[in-house]
Amino acid sequence: MRLSRFFIDAPLGLGEHELPEAQAHYIGRVLRMAAGDAVQLFDGSGQEYLGQLLEVGKKSVRVSLDQALPGQADSPLHIHLGQGLSRGERMDWAIQKATELGVNEITPIVSERCEVRLKDERADKRLAHWRQVAISACEQCGRSTLPVIHPPVTLAEWLKGTEADLKLVLHPVAEPLTSHEKPAKLAFLIGPEGGLSETEVEQAKANGYHAARLGPRVLRTETAPVVALSVAQQLWGDF
Repeated sequence: MRLSRFFIDAPLGLGEHELPEAQAHYIGRVLRMAAGDAVQLFDGSGQEYLGQLLEVGKKSVRVSLDQALPGQADSPLHIHLGQGLSRGERMDWAIQKATELGVNEITPIVSERCEVRLKDERADKRLAHWRQVAISACEQCGRSTLPVIHPPVTLAEWLKGTEADLKLVLHPVAEPLTSHEKPAKLAFLIGPEGGLSETEVEQAKANGYHAARLGPRVLRTETAPVVALSVAQQLWGDF
């Protein structure tokens, strides 16, 4: 039987802990776990903890952690994904799969052809939702650290504020990824549903980005990060 594994948004260590209310509700009311059940917890620090549930109530859960384990190591390639802001499920899919593929940072990008605009309270809710998507992906895939989900920024802000050894923008007319030297830190810019305009691609190139292609076919905005990150991890990371 697979061991239940959960992210806890609080520092963990050996000994007894009372879990935060959100995780307690999920464990006790949704999954209907009981005292004595084994669990594996992580707090995003890179460490994992094995233990068992001591008490499971309607609003509170206590756990005893008796073994600390080194978590799954991050890829040696640090990747910051600039993902064009897209509609609901497409953005969720991109964040989920990017997390599974080892991305370290994700920034939603507002560009010319974006069909989504987020402001104030709605933006805060989406950011919290995206973070939960990433947490769930980490729980599923075994990652011990969470990617940072940054608030949405404009393309101009991304181009001026992102630091990396190698900066790539996906474009159909470009050199393959294999033409570049191995970086330690990579920034990947991917457009929204309608793609980046020619002007935006030229702006990226003027800010140190190299146009890169993934093959002869045009990929959807939610497919492109899966392929791009897979190729990058194969060439320079831990695949």
